[in-house]
Amino acid sequence: MLDITKIENHPLMLRKEKLNLNILISEILNEYEKKEVKQPFVNIVYGCKNKDDSIIVEGDRDKLVQIVRNLFNNAIKFNTNNHPIIVIIDKNKDNKEVMVSVKDTGKGISNDILPKLFSKFTTSDSSCGTGLGLYICKKIVEGHGGKIWAENNMNCNGATFTFKLPIKPC
Repeated sequence: MLDITKIENHPLMLRKEKLNLNILISEILNEYEKKEVKQPFVNIVYGCKNKDDSIIVEGDRDKLVQIVRNLFNNAIKFNTNNHPIIVIIDKNKDNKEVMVSVKDTGKGISNDILPKLFSKFTTSDSSCGTGLGLYICKKIVEGHGGKIWAENNMNCNGATFTFKLPIKPC
């Protein structure tokens, strides 16, 4: 059983290395395409807004994969009407941070849950999860010097989860 106090009171151990985040996300998406038999109606659209494919971060590969998979799995679980899940990776203007966004077309996040979404044991009414996935993602992102947040989409369909990380200068 997971002892949540160890996550709260113990520094997050990260094995950081230089990684191309664009390539890492592409590899994860390829894994999801291979699982298409289990998820036949999942369509993930991936876009990198930068002409330069190299987006180098210093991070723990396994932990970053855990974040991306959690966001993808949540988007798949809450997506509706077989609309695509949109994944965007983008550098900020001064090339010091990268933002990764995962957008679904589900019912969105209720106003009661949105402020505490990244707190431990927070689940939506229709979720069968433990309420720890987003909490752990937050701890991992913060351990990398980043930030994570969620917001409902403007058109009232679904939500977008975004995290940002510092870019490692080459």
